[in-house]
Amino acid sequence: MRVNVRLDPESQCQLEFLLEATGASVSAVLKASIEHYHAAVRASHAPRLRHLAKMIGHHGSGRSDVSAESRALLSESLAKG
Repeated sequence: MRVNVRLDPESQCQLEFLLEATGASVSAVLKASIEHYHAAVRASHAPRLRHLAKMIGHHGSGRSDVSAESRALLSESLAKG
């Protein structure tokens, strides 16, 4: 996809700084910026602690209620510090 962008003076200075500091091309800097912004926005829209759900109940803890009680157990553990 081709993109044509008009930058305000501050954004232009920021882009020029990134180009000089990294030695990357405009395309590479913009792609990396989009990737970074996408990750931040996506993370802000994801339910909190969602990434932990994949790990809960996967390893033998000896408890049979870990999946059902995961939130309570996590809260209890965090409260203990």
